Amino acid sequence: MEANIIGLEQRIETLISECKRLSSENRNLKTEQSSLLTEKTQLKEKNRLACSRLEKIVEKLRTLEDQ
Repeated sequence: MEANIIGLEQRIETLISECKRLSSENRNLKTEQSSLLTEKTQLKEKNRLACSRLEKIVEKLRTLEDQ
């Protein structure tokens, strides 16, 4: 009977440790996800600005070509 209780206690401790590890991993993943979403937003804005600049350059070249 005592061996069963000790075994159960060890399993519970293992589960608690695993739960803490998974909770920490989840927190880290959420932080990483947030950082990646911020980076994605910044890259989209840079891409939009680059496209806008490129369109302006192409328009200037067309204007020069027409002259």
